[in-house]
Amino acid sequence: MTGRGLRSTIYDVLENPESQGKTGRIVDVALIALISVNIFSVIIESVDWIYQSYAVYFELIELVSVAVFSVEYALRLWVCLENEALRDARFPRLNHAVSPLALIDLVAILPFYLTFFFAIDLRFLRVLRLLRIFKLTRYSSAMTMLLDVFREEANAFFAGFFILIVLLVLVASGAYLVEHDTQPDKFGSIPSAMWWAMATLTTVGYGDVTPVTPFGKLFGACVTVIGIGMAALPAGILASGLADHLRRRRELLSEQFRRALEDGTIDEHEEEALEALRKELGLSVRATMDIRDDIQRRRDAKQQLRCPHCDGIFDQPGRIRSS
Repeated sequence: MTGRGLRSTIYDVLENPESQGKTGRIVDVALIALISVNIFSVIIESVDWIYQSYAVYFELIELVSVAVFSVEYALRLWVCLENEALRDARFPRLNHAVSPLALIDLVAILPFYLTFFFAIDLRFLRVLRLLRIFKLTRYSSAMTMLLDVFREEANAFFAGFFILIVLLVLVASGAYLVEHDTQPDKFGSIPSAMWWAMATLTTVGYGDVTPVTPFGKLFGACVTVIGIGMAALPAGILASGLADHLRRRRELLSEQFRRALEDGTIDEHEEEALEALRKELGLSVRATMDIRDDIQRRRDAKQQLRCPHCDGIFDQPGRIRSS
């Protein structure tokens, strides 16, 4: 096998496992299992007596994991030239290296290599290693969809956070004015009042800092009502973005079904392509079958409206519209 052929094969195994059948699925399952073991290991070793008793095993898991993840990262960087979206780029490997998934892969191995150059606290290192959980994003269509929604709705989220920051400053200033004389230890400055403002605007309301003056209580009640709306704003943006993203995925699959049914049947090759697209889009089998049945019913209804003599379409009873 030539170098180009080997690179293409490895690319399919890592990036298009469905096209490689059993080999691609085995690699995916193995990587998911290794990531899961890593996450469990990092969590368990934070219990001191467990870590002290099984430190050798934890270190072995870390060494094997870093070795595998390093090889995976290097291979993905090598085969990224097979990605059609990067072929026309001036620096394709650099473009791949700064992509979100590639950065996640780098973060998964970076803490281990940093220990050779810097003295890092074990607790901080554990937290960094726990970031390997984001590697599961590559294998979860739900997480991928969520990240896509955050990327598409970034402007709306930034607008919502900007409004929250403006309200935070205004509310903290108002609380400072009405409460600083009565509670100088809690509302003695605007920065001090921001703790209460943030807890109230986000409707958390810890209760450790509360207004006690009549004007302060009235002001706090108004802020609480505003906070309910502020808490719903990001949730509304996220829910709307997810619904729109899912609708577009369904429309894409519907369009592929329509194209496959143009000749009246869906052959084995088209079935495999549709199934691969379904998995890529993260749609359930039930949803896919509903889409398929709906398109089939519409196609059958359209066929029944055709005139058998002139192939025109009945748009009204007794009236034929030319096709």
